[in-house]
Amino acid sequence: MGAQYYGADSENGDRVDDPSEDALFMMISDLNDSDNTFVVVQPDEDDPVWFASVAVLDEGGYETVRRDTTRNEHEVTTSTSINDIARDLTVWMSARNISAR
Repeated sequence: MGAQYYGADSENGDRVDDPSEDALFMMISDLNDSDNTFVVVQPDEDDPVWFASVAVLDEGGYETVRRDTTRNEHEVTTSTSINDIARDLTVWMSARNISAR
């Protein structure tokens, strides 16, 4: 694994190290529009080269931001399916780790 450890942190202070798809699903499911509006996943290192975030949208659904400076990637998508978001993030994070070997 490239970044040996990465973590998911939510606005309310919850943290999961090396989150699985199921853990991401649970963290996103716990989001609300008042005091727990986002989750950020990134390597546990100074100045991480990639991150992903999921935030609750005012009009419903979620906005996902994926950024990887080593690949010059910056993508913003919206979705209402927590299953799809958790799966897509898991696949995306796996590609970050494989390429960094």
